Amino acid sequence: MGIDGVAAGEGGGGGARRRGCSCTKDDFLPEESFKSWGNYVQALKDTPTRFKDRLLTRSLDTTELYEVKARSQHEMKKNLSWWDLIWFGIGAVIGAGIFVLTGLQAQKVSGPAVVLSFVVSGVSAMLSVFCYTEFAVEIPVAGGSFAYLRVELGDFMAFVAAGNILLEYVIGGAAVARSWTSYFATLCNHNSDDFLIVVHSMPKDYGKLDPIAVVVVCVICILAVLSTKGSSRFNYVASVIHVIVILFIIIAGFTKADTKNYHDFTPFGVRGIFKSSAVLFFAYVGFDAVSTMAEETKNPARDIPIGLIGSMVITTTAYCLLAVVLCLMQPYPQIDENAPFSVAFEAVGMSWAKYVVAAGALKGMTTVLLVGAVGQARYLTHIARTHMMPPWLAQVHPKTGTPINATIVMLAATAIIGFFTDLGVLANLLSISTLFIFLLVALALIVRRYYVSGETSTTDRNKLIACIVLILASSTATAVYWGVSENNDWTAYVITLPIWFTATAGIAVFIPQARKPKVWGVPLVPWLPSLSIAINIFLLGSIDGASFKRFGMWTCVLLLYYFFFGLHASYDTAKESRENKIGEGWKKVEEGQTDCISAVATAGVSSDQAN
Repeated sequence: MGIDGVAAGEGGGGGARRRGCSCTKDDFLPEESFKSWGNYVQALKDTPTRFKDRLLTRSLDTTELYEVKARSQHEMKKNLSWWDLIWFGIGAVIGAGIFVLTGLQAQKVSGPAVVLSFVVSGVSAMLSVFCYTEFAVEIPVAGGSFAYLRVELGDFMAFVAAGNILLEYVIGGAAVARSWTSYFATLCNHNSDDFLIVVHSMPKDYGKLDPIAVVVVCVICILAVLSTKGSSRFNYVASVIHVIVILFIIIAGFTKADTKNYHDFTPFGVRGIFKSSAVLFFAYVGFDAVSTMAEETKNPARDIPIGLIGSMVITTTAYCLLAVVLCLMQPYPQIDENAPFSVAFEAVGMSWAKYVVAAGALKGMTTVLLVGAVGQARYLTHIARTHMMPPWLAQVHPKTGTPINATIVMLAATAIIGFFTDLGVLANLLSISTLFIFLLVALALIVRRYYVSGETSTTDRNKLIACIVLILASSTATAVYWGVSENNDWTAYVITLPIWFTATAGIAVFIPQARKPKVWGVPLVPWLPSLSIAINIFLLGSIDGASFKRFGMWTCVLLLYYFFFGLHASYDTAKESRENKIGEGWKKVEEGQTDCISAVATAGVSSDQAN
């Protein structure tokens, strides 16, 4: 049977493809465990056994590329080039992060040194881009980092990351939608918070209601479900206008620069620079959405590296120039928190320019919302293909070639959170989720290069586990010490940094690479992904404790859902797929229970058994 002829009803459905997007009970819980209450109770009793299976089981590249993708019933249309991806990357990244958070961080956290904060965040983001690019070239599917982690770290780790991916997109979209309202108010010659509805009976961080944000998200939803290529054209036009506005801000801003504003360059010290870096990482969120479009790319091997790396270089350069201009135009204590660039131009006597800036910011935020909507729907689609989420969300509409159900659900959640929640709360929580995902992708890349089931010896596997544990432990110790210490004592770093270096060198020198990239590979492995892990963990150590509490609560919600629903649905789907797909033309759906990183996650427990 050809791959394209796979029945759409895997995991409990019928054998024929259905027209359109259906909505029946079997579209939500078609698995055997949910056929009756008796089956469900038995599934709950089998939770330990099933969890062990899902924890230690890894998917195959071919499974993600063909079998899992076939569960969407219809193919996504391959109509994107590297040119589209570059503009999608620019449109996805340059938005609320630079136009809003720059002012807040420059005024209260890092001062004019905010440009260095952007450099640190940019380096971390670029390292993550390299890791994403290698995966996206070899596994060009809509699942992005979820699919990559399923292949290298196993089902359970992929699900934990998936929950945070979805949180990242919902929170990011909500934050940008609220920022859209602030700049729209400025454009209408109002204060940035004039269009918010204040409800004094609600908590401070959740009592400023934003109905305009909801309307904007609804419009974006309509655009995203109609056509990916149409979204690309809209994004291209809007991004061109956006780039012109950015060039205007840089050139016009330098004509009003006052170098006296740079005399006190680091008023909050080195700690302020890194604290801002952790929050400003939010400004780089979005490039991972480009990797989810790999399934719709004409030539992934060529287009994805050019699109991802090219857009990140352009974005980082623009951010640094904009940060320099802002702090040269105004003394950092006078920078406005909500609409910094518009207010800065007004302060230097160019009141008319604030309207140009506001219009450009709105264009930028609109494209960020659009690309985010396209990306998050594709993540959810691929997650639903594995049945960790209801398969109804995996359906692709036959006419538009877009995942309509996933798009509507994700944007509905975005609109609800954007209606209630303050930008400051959103930005910090978003940075935690993003940094966590990026360090997992870097970790997965090291595993991909140095571990192949059935080929890597037990000795080399154990060496790899030991080195990875040391990299994670030393990076965590560095971040924790940085987060809790109030002085500039460097003693702890003299211990932790050499441990990180030795562990990384141990992988490079003593463990042979088990797999070479087929087309495009990250250079200097394991050094670059190991550095990415260290920087991401270090930036996590600079985020406030309240945000980690919210992150912990979200993780608890994820685990409850997983153990009561996602675990059993994905287990049934994988087992049924194994039983029904034996024969020529099909490889086994899952590899053996030999994932070394799952072994790390279970305190060194590992196994070389085949499923």
